[in-house]
Amino acid sequence: MWKRLSEANLKMKPTIIYKCQKCGNYTLAANTQKTKHCPYCGTTINLQKAQKIAAGKNAFEASEILKHLKTQRGFDRKPT
Repeated sequence: MWKRLSEANLKMKPTIIYKCQKCGNYTLAANTQKTKHCPYCGTTINLQKAQKIAAGKNAFEASEILKHLKTQRGFDRKPT
């Protein structure tokens, strides 16, 4: 089982954390994606022009970074 998990981890694509230009919230996307709908406001984000906040080697690592960023900002605060 461990071998399969590590092999799957190698196949996972790098994941980038982007900031929505309309609402300021963060969202995850594979580094190969060109656009994404913001899960908060529904705006179509052009990922080639969007502000990159951080990157992870895979989706799991990027989601851990995102959790940390959200904790720093506070969940109840509006983005600045």
